[in-house]
Amino acid sequence: MSKAITVQGIYAVAIVRDFDAAISWYTAFMGRSPDDMPFPGMAQWRNMGAAGLQVWQDDTRAGHAIMTVVVPDLASEKRRLANIDLFVGNEASGEFGAVAQLFDPEGNQINLSEPPKGFKNG
Repeated sequence: MSKAITVQGIYAVAIVRDFDAAISWYTAFMGRSPDDMPFPGMAQWRNMGAAGLQVWQDDTRAGHAIMTVVVPDLASEKRRLANIDLFVGNEASGEFGAVAQLFDPEGNQINLSEPPKGFKNG
């Protein structure tokens, strides 16, 4: 058996048609501007724990991404998003913690997930 992959971090990706509109929406969602735009049609937010977010312009695949963003307090995040007119729905909770969804203007699905109390990653 080969050695397992060593992961330093992972990026969630939103695929969009209207890049400029997406940058505005994701800047509001993230609460800050992208850290960089390494080349045309790609922006990224870095240094969010071991994760990051990328927005890619691709007319063929736009609107079909699904990502999960783990947050420490789903209720607080919902309030923050409601204050900027982004609303979360499809909520569920249980032993697994709590989850809710929102969609960007292109239809990409964002799952917000709060781990169960006392959960330790790793």
